[in-house]
Amino acid sequence: MPAEWEPHHATWIGWPHNAGDWPGKFAPIPWVYGEIVRKLVPGEVVRILVNSAAHERQARRVLERVGVDSARIEFFRLPTNRGWTRDYGPLFVRRERPRPEVAIARFRFNAWAKYADWKRDDQVPERVAKRLGLRLLRARAGDRDVVLEGGSIDVNGRGTLLTTEQCLLDPAVQVRNPGLPRAELERALRDHLGVTNVLWLGRGIAGDDTHGHVDDLCRFVDARTVVLCSEPDTRDANYRALRENRERLEGMRLEDGSKIEVVALPMPAALSFEGQRLPASYANFYIANDVVLVPTFNDPNDRTALGLLAELISDRPVVGVHAVDLVWGLGTLHCLTQQEPAVGRKP
Repeated sequence: MPAEWEPHHATWIGWPHNAGDWPGKFAPIPWVYGEIVRKLVPGEVVRILVNSAAHERQARRVLERVGVDSARIEFFRLPTNRGWTRDYGPLFVRRERPRPEVAIARFRFNAWAKYADWKRDDQVPERVAKRLGLRLLRARAGDRDVVLEGGSIDVNGRGTLLTTEQCLLDPAVQVRNPGLPRAELERALRDHLGVTNVLWLGRGIAGDDTHGHVDDLCRFVDARTVVLCSEPDTRDANYRALRENRERLEGMRLEDGSKIEVVALPMPAALSFEGQRLPASYANFYIANDVVLVPTFNDPNDRTALGLLAELISDRPVVGVHAVDLVWGLGTLHCLTQQEPAVGRKP
């Protein structure tokens, strides 16, 4: 699985339609998606999942009004349950030899082992593979399919993968693969994503509906450097878990045995709506071909986070996207995007 900063052919998103994901706040969400697409299309094609012809017309109206170049958009009428494409969308893998090829690693999706409506989402990788004529590589552990969401992992494209014990190994809460041992899960990740080194952090951030996705917590920004969310307030619900994860990372090594450079990424102040803590995090950024999109929250730390990421990812502009409404859906920019790597282009 290539690193996110390696060349993309396209970015995939699922146009929003499930108002229950943003109860009472759905109206601005398509406009946020429109702004995201507008920022992506100068650098790559955006492939948009829609449920129907009427759903596609809705999306086209929004995109036209925000000034998106329609020549850089491709619609796929593949019905979905939700718009969180990172988690159920195709996980693309690439090889260079004996001939350049992109395929899809087919992990199963069960709505974070929490919700009942997931069957449409789970079918998306197979339907995309069929539409694009790509091989589908079924992720198996013994005689069973493996459940995995894209937001639960992050890779450096050289063999190292980051994830959390809370998400993939908790035996009682939102259990993705009941009874599957750590060693078997690591083998499935090695076999189907090409990784050689799996690094296990502990818990994710407070308010995370997925129970510990790493893309709200810790992300690679290059092959040797990660940003890790940091919370200095000892009274905050995130303080202890983030400190423990820092201690873990400092003792970990990359695939070649070298130390990881760990950079502290600030957290915005705790954000709540209707009494619910929301998973607001600058770590949910998305690295596209020509831009890095970073969620912002009308917070004093917005500027600090943007500046820090601009220093670390200096080969493309870092741009903030207002995400206060978006995060009421319990996810932001990385959660709704999925990269499709370019074929035959070495990093």
